[in-house]
Amino acid sequence: MRNDSRLSRMLHVLLHMARHDGPMTSDEIARMLGTNPVVVRRTMAGLRDSGYVRSEKGHGGGWVIAADLGAVTLLDVHRAVGGPRLFTIGNGHRNTDCAVEKVVNEALENALSKAEAMLIAQLGTISLAELARRFDARCNSTI
Repeated sequence: MRNDSRLSRMLHVLLHMARHDGPMTSDEIARMLGTNPVVVRRTMAGLRDSGYVRSEKGHGGGWVIAADLGAVTLLDVHRAVGGPRLFTIGNGHRNTDCAVEKVVNEALENALSKAEAMLIAQLGTISLAELARRFDARCNSTI
């Protein structure tokens, strides 16, 4: 099963946008990500609808950051891009008459529920501003 990389890719895009002078077109972003501009526009729509970016039409237009980076968390971006499932592990059969499978399902559901809650809590503590600071520090240490 393929990984869902929307969160990672959009965080990448947002950080580039934060350090880019002026709007970035869907074509530019698509080249950077190695994808199609239509895919970029579809994914960016969730960020736009959440108020994190805005699009400007016409010559010189494109996507720009519309929110304070300190006010947007990784969890916010995760939700804006459709909140894909965090884990692909799951039960074989949800409604089963098999006692063994019921016990296995309960154990997996409990563990996955706890892990997802921890991950969501962690994503909610990291802002885009923090990622930008880490990026800047990394760039400055290589000069």
